[in-house]
Amino acid sequence: MAEEGDKFDGMLLAMAQQHTGGVLQLLETFFGFLARKTDFFTGASIKDIEKLVMEKFRKYEKIAIVEHDKKKAEEKESEKRRQQRKLKKEEEEAEEERKRIEKEKEEAMKNGAEEDGIEEIITPGVQESGDVIKPDTQSSPDKSKDDKKEDQESEDEEDKGKIKPNDNNGCDLDNYSWTQTLQEVEVTIPLSIRVKSRDVVVDFSRKHIKVGLKNAAPIIDGDFYNQIKVDECSWYLDNEKAIILQIEKSNQMEWWSRLVTSDPEINTKLVNPEKSNLSDLDGETRGMVEKMMYDQRQKEMGKPTSDEQKKQDVMKKFMSQHPEMDFSKCKFE
Repeated sequence: MAEEGDKFDGMLLAMAQQHTGGVLQLLETFFGFLARKTDFFTGASIKDIEKLVMEKFRKYEKIAIVEHDKKKAEEKESEKRRQQRKLKKEEEEAEEERKRIEKEKEEAMKNGAEEDGIEEIITPGVQESGDVIKPDTQSSPDKSKDDKKEDQESEDEEDKGKIKPNDNNGCDLDNYSWTQTLQEVEVTIPLSIRVKSRDVVVDFSRKHIKVGLKNAAPIIDGDFYNQIKVDECSWYLDNEKAIILQIEKSNQMEWWSRLVTSDPEINTKLVNPEKSNLSDLDGETRGMVEKMMYDQRQKEMGKPTSDEQKKQDVMKKFMSQHPEMDFSKCKFE
């Protein structure tokens, strides 16, 4: 059964938010009111008054400790479940990666392409015929410097007025701060008073977020920079003094320039990502990155990309299966 005093929580929270000095300042206000407007200090002996105050203090101290321990246990259990989900996901990704590698090995052995692939990567300046690849165009160092200077001036103009990211690639604002990786965003909202989970309102949707305390104006209320995975988002109270939001991005290959569209923008070109290995990525992302890297090397060597190579292989197979056809006058791009 809810405490009878709960019905005043909205009013008291609104009052507490106006006390920037925290609980001590709030107590000053309460006792000042009792001294000015009631006979609390004069209607009984000082001993009786002190006894009454300490009885109420002990009563609510016990309630607070029980609630605190319960909350800590819930957070611990929630973290345990989150770690279990994370471990399960990592195991599934590792299994997918193992299957992918096995499949690639089988295909390489089947097509006899394993040695050719290694040779192409080791000799980036030589074509299959042995001819040295020549660049399409040559430019003087001076021209290159001029082009670079023009690009730099253009970028500076585009990023004019944007904020430099904080140490964790986010932004520190008046009411909250946020940090990010490519995969997720973490938001920290400090509070001037201690609150309970039931006093906090957090509403995630795919493109919008609303956060604040009950019966008070929202601290954050706006559209996200980009869409999120609602089912993967969570929040918790840090020592009852700050709201922590953990937000999973839908597009995990981009840096956000702001948390919500009403925030000032940061310059994402100044983001300093942590170094990572391919092995740190999930199976799908790793496969995509490896393909991009391979295609880039092939382009630099003037050779076909993986998609172009597949088309050529299909054409060669077709030609070998139809020797009666004359392909000498055909032009292939």
